Amino acid sequence: MIPVEPFFQALASQGVTFYTGVPDSLLKNFCSYVTDHAAHHVIAANEGNAVALAAGHYLATGKPALVYMQNSGLGNAVNPLLSLTDPDVYSIPMVLLVGWRGEPGVKDEPQHRKQGEVSRALLDAVQVPHFVLDADSGWAGLVSQALKKAVAEKRPVALLVRANTFDAYKLKSKVESSYPMVREEAIRAILASHPEWFFVSTTGYTSRELFEIREKAGQSHEQDFLTVGSMGHSLQIALGMVLSGTTKTVCCLDGDGAVLMQMGGLAVAAQSGQPLVHVLLNNGCHDSVGGQPTVGHAVNFQALASALGYRQSLSVSTLADLQKALGSLNREGPVFLEIKLKGGARSDLGRPTTSTGENRDAFMRALGSLK
Repeated sequence: MIPVEPFFQALASQGVTFYTGVPDSLLKNFCSYVTDHAAHHVIAANEGNAVALAAGHYLATGKPALVYMQNSGLGNAVNPLLSLTDPDVYSIPMVLLVGWRGEPGVKDEPQHRKQGEVSRALLDAVQVPHFVLDADSGWAGLVSQALKKAVAEKRPVALLVRANTFDAYKLKSKVESSYPMVREEAIRAILASHPEWFFVSTTGYTSRELFEIREKAGQSHEQDFLTVGSMGHSLQIALGMVLSGTTKTVCCLDGDGAVLMQMGGLAVAAQSGQPLVHVLLNNGCHDSVGGQPTVGHAVNFQALASALGYRQSLSVSTLADLQKALGSLNREGPVFLEIKLKGGARSDLGRPTTSTGENRDAFMRALGSLK
């Protein structure tokens, strides 16, 4: 495996001093090292923002930046890669470090399979030259080659990183908070308070915990739509349901990283006038990809939601206050409930054992939209 410190130093020796991106599980050891050691590092709201940040850095310094992301984030990055940094537009160099989830022939989760299958073709389609990086690839030479090509041709160049490429590194600057609850406790309390609700849960640990809570309680999963991919879009899935006339109460279980990634959706949901319940499980970190911090705990989401037009906006941090809030929601319009949490999840947390197709069909049958 590639040790993260020499990899970081190899980039630094060739002029890379600015790092930005969205954390990824395949890159978490390197991302954690960057979080602990880089003097200029921004964990971006989304991957397109990261490309733009890297462009701004180049305009101010004349030096390329490194942008890290999961291959799922290439979709968010396509617009600025084509309309900003491309050689036919502003011709801006940078190196993209892309985690290759769902690589063909490598077992992975369903949401990553198509992404993995088309990653190289997608990079080719947007004319971003790329090299495949793994533990046996002669990494120092590839890093040098990618940077030299990016600078010489003034264009983005990608390093597509296979699973198990980086050596272990444990994040030292973890998010510290005094909030007593963890996400799983909050989800359990919501289910107990409103067993009749239908849920759309965000990607990552939230969906996994929701599935496992139901499993351990011997409950059906038919009221839960697990958004295993599409980070940041769970709220719009839930909104699409209520706009289409379902009589069921729909609750979106969202995360701070996901909300920050697609924050404009809050304004649309708030102004919809629909009786949607939007719960933000805010633990201030990208929990499922290494625990790197978000700006979630620094943002006044309650005030933001109120300003955007949610009919009711609440923020709680204790179990007692959560239970009280759950009993006092105004169901005449969209409501927002932030739950401030500490980070972390059980080390033995499992994954859903039903397929995505089974999840979809059971959910639709319970809603009455599939016979």
